[in-house]
Amino acid sequence: MYNFLKSIIKSFIPQNVLVKNEENFRKILKPLYKGKNHQCNVCETLLKSFAKLNNGDLICPVCGSISRTRRLYKLLNEEFIVPDIAILDFSPFRILYRKWKKKTNIQYFATDFGTDFIADYRYDITNIDCKDETFDLIICYHILEHIVDDKKAMSELYRVLKKNGTVLIQTPFKEGEIYEDYSIVTEKERLKHFGQEDHVRIYSVEGLKERLQDSGFFVNVKIFEKDIYLGLQKNETVIICKK
Repeated sequence: MYNFLKSIIKSFIPQNVLVKNEENFRKILKPLYKGKNHQCNVCETLLKSFAKLNNGDLICPVCGSISRTRRLYKLLNEEFIVPDIAILDFSPFRILYRKWKKKTNIQYFATDFGTDFIADYRYDITNIDCKDETFDLIICYHILEHIVDDKKAMSELYRVLKKNGTVLIQTPFKEGEIYEDYSIVTEKERLKHFGQEDHVRIYSVEGLKERLQDSGFFVNVKIFEKDIYLGLQKNETVIICKK
């Protein structure tokens, strides 16, 4: 039902209008999913069920959070968010952007080099226009697989991170070695080899860990369990980097 309604709405309402009025559109769905079997920890709505996307992921129909959004929000609130923290968030989830922009006790810098995400800055991750050691926390979710010079990006993340600061990184992963081939440049070939038209590689967990360590980070790999109540997927991997 969710995917059907979404396709109908998107067929006659422009994307920019949808994004601007997303919260109002989603209010229509709330009565259809209201229940007590699950809870979205982002918007705190009690749900009969999450909606299932075509890729199998579970989305909160009320706020639009997908499973990794909810996991990130839980992780940040339990372990990382403290008063007066300075956060740099690359290509932020819309619901988290809206929540954190309202907070007066944190410094929140949302950036997107393109125009696909809501953001206040247009930082190039390979040349971040900020002073050294500016941020306490950097969120870099599903970014590095898009970046040709990922080692330069990692060095920039290290540069703008404060001492004892944290970078949270997630990308798609595969077993074995990192797979990248710079001769693959067309969208069709990138889709075939890397799984998405604008991806330039597929990391392995160990391969990404090694590159981050080479950039100076202390790296911890965290693998999470499934949580049915919160709609969190099993074996979700987050790379936690410290300076």
